[in-house]
Amino acid sequence: MRFLFVHGTGVRQERHDTLFALVRGRLTARFPDAAVDSCFWGERFGATLSAHGRSVPGLKPPGGAPGPGDEEAAEWGLLLADPLCELRVLAEAGWDTGANRADGADSDDPFAMPGVRPAGVRVLELLAGLADEPGAPAPAPGSGPSAPGADPLGGGEQAALLRGTGLAAGFPAALELVAGSTEAARAGARATEEPQARELATALARAVTAAALARVGAEADCTGAERDRLVHLLTARLGGDARVPGARAAAVLGRLAMRVTTQPLLNAWRGSLTVGATPALGDILRYQARGAGLRTFLHERITAEDGPTVLIGHSLGGIALVDLLALGAARGEPVPGAALLVTVGSQAPFLHELGALTGIAPGAKLPYAFPRWLNVYDRQDVLAYLAEPVFPGDPRVSDHEIGSRQPFPACHSAYWKQDSLYALIEQAVSEAEIA
Repeated sequence: MRFLFVHGTGVRQERHDTLFALVRGRLTARFPDAAVDSCFWGERFGATLSAHGRSVPGLKPPGGAPGPGDEEAAEWGLLLADPLCELRVLAEAGWDTGANRADGADSDDPFAMPGVRPAGVRVLELLAGLADEPGAPAPAPGSGPSAPGADPLGGGEQAALLRGTGLAAGFPAALELVAGSTEAARAGARATEEPQARELATALARAVTAAALARVGAEADCTGAERDRLVHLLTARLGGDARVPGARAAAVLGRLAMRVTTQPLLNAWRGSLTVGATPALGDILRYQARGAGLRTFLHERITAEDGPTVLIGHSLGGIALVDLLALGAARGEPVPGAALLVTVGSQAPFLHELGALTGIAPGAKLPYAFPRWLNVYDRQDVLAYLAEPVFPGDPRVSDHEIGSRQPFPACHSAYWKQDSLYALIEQAVSEAEIA
């Protein structure tokens, strides 16, 4: 009996040698009389960047200066994740007027001057009025001009903009969210003066726009210019104007956004991320486009020696083995010696569901001459899928779960140190009566 290990995506020589030494040692301990070989394909059939990454826009080293639009994209990325974040800053920090009282109390305390209503309260009342508009019935076709505020989206340019960007569906709920928030109420109470109220109006408009964008998600068809115009229109209806330079919320969140949001990180690191991800992602894409060479190579390695062979495929290696065995079986030419297939952390079942598995037509069953298939997965491994539900009732297919107690991506490679994996292989070999 012979074992043939087929590694997965992104593996190159050094990593292969370390991994195979581990697998060979564990298999030899359980099967001392078996030959354990490897099929290293990473260098020959793996992906490389033939033009050295020149396809990456704005390729630059990590840590370079932000590119055009990075700060703005980061700021809006933070707002989409938490539409109330600017209001939260204003609610907690208020405005620095430079006139704090000697006793340490804030001069913008709404209770410091009894009987004087903070200017921000007026802005909140205007916002509440906008939130009430969605409850008004839209005019019936042909009924003539409607009363102001009858359009659920505010009428005029605002309504046209909301419909044209796909934000109409999320706008009423966004208004309700912001108008009813404790963040807005606290920020309004702290906006004691007119300049602060105007900044509050802008923050509220941005919060409503961000909440609408977040609710609609990928269904939105909204450019940055359209987004900014909507903010402008809403700000005007709340009695505000353009963002005040150096405003409190912008000063605090602008720098934070550049550090914690995804877009500037991706932009700054795009080159290194692309180069670093090429072996893993590129191997999969290359195999999907040009997998015949790898399958031919696997066939040669499997048939290089006589006798039964247990094929162990990790990740992409398992996909290639399923394709090879299925294509041969469908032609009536099963791969000689292939007695048992073991896939570990495999995406083959998922690709079959998508209709993207080369060896098996969408919705088709496994060919008659396909060997027994042990599919091992870890539910924490997002690259591991179940085979039994995809091929229901096929006695040749069995799924078995093992857990490394590791999160992804560590769990995708942690299979090989677990005794439970080799116990499952030993059991499968015994049940298949492979000698």
